[in-house]
Amino acid sequence: MNYHWDWDAVREALPLLLEGFETTLLATVLGTLVAAVLGLALAVGGRAPTRWVTLPLAGLVTFVRSTPLLVQLAGAYAVFTTLDPLTIGVAVLGVHYSAYLAEVYRAGIDAVPRGQWEAARALSLTPGLTWRDVILPQAVRTVLPALGNYAISMFKETPFLAVITVAEMVAQAREYGADHFAYPEAFTLAGLVFLLASYPTSLALRKLEQRLGH
Repeated sequence: MNYHWDWDAVREALPLLLEGFETTLLATVLGTLVAAVLGLALAVGGRAPTRWVTLPLAGLVTFVRSTPLLVQLAGAYAVFTTLDPLTIGVAVLGVHYSAYLAEVYRAGIDAVPRGQWEAARALSLTPGLTWRDVILPQAVRTVLPALGNYAISMFKETPFLAVITVAEMVAQAREYGADHFAYPEAFTLAGLVFLLASYPTSLALRKLEQRLGH
């Protein structure tokens, strides 16, 4: 049986997929913001002097990193029934990736020369000012390329949001393919959109990494 490529299906599916792409992009941007902020909080909290703070945070990171994203999405969707699926998806993506970004931030903080900590103490800076004005600017600059790479990974995992009924791009492709018996056209188009969005971003991150001297 020979399959005949249908260009009309491509033209019809494109607007629907671009609509789904907006949802995909929104989930990625918001999820990355949540992950970046929460990951930083986990990294800084993990250096607290008391185990009452560090142990629960370590347990949270271990739990999130040891369970599949799909399970976390389905579990949150079953528990938070009053929230809309996109909100749940953004929150779960953010929490999931924050566990990985916490390690990235930790490495960035550890890379700050010890003399910077000592200089801050010599200037009698408070812990808050030391983190804000001395440590974090240097640490965040170091980890920027890694943060970008995790954002791209999150972008490519947004199709998992379909399990909680979020109409992202791949979900739209599957719906169009089922309605018009045009799965090859719809999924090929979705793949091309992913490629056109993620590949230039990867190149830009590589240049940023080179500029930062990694």
